[in-house]
Amino acid sequence: MSASSLVAESVWKSIESTRSVTEDQLSILHFLFGKNIERATRIVDQRGVRRISGEPSGRSIFKVVGESRRKEEYLCFAENYCACYSFFYDIVNKGEQLCCKHQLAARLASALGACVEVNVSDEQLALLLAKL
Repeated sequence: MSASSLVAESVWKSIESTRSVTEDQLSILHFLFGKNIERATRIVDQRGVRRISGEPSGRSIFKVVGESRRKEEYLCFAENYCACYSFFYDIVNKGEQLCCKHQLAARLASALGACVEVNVSDEQLALLLAKL
């Protein structure tokens, strides 16, 4: 794990423990993630993050609204994957970013307890995941 990832993880855990974010924490996140954290905070402010949890397993995935006029929704795992174009282009292909704005929005909303919670059956969750 890179030093940047370790610093980010420490900040996420701190936000999660208090369910709030300070200006200092936002400054650190901005240093690490640039404009993507600004975009992520807008998504969270607009309640654009849904955590879809399967029952009874408790497994979950995030569905995050994009910022374009089309308001596309992207499935993502906050720490590992997003179905958006930016994830494949900027992160996987070019390696220029640690994660996309959708992953950041999912992580921030989760840490703040600001996700819209949606419960579905494990079968419904499996069908959703099969679309990835």
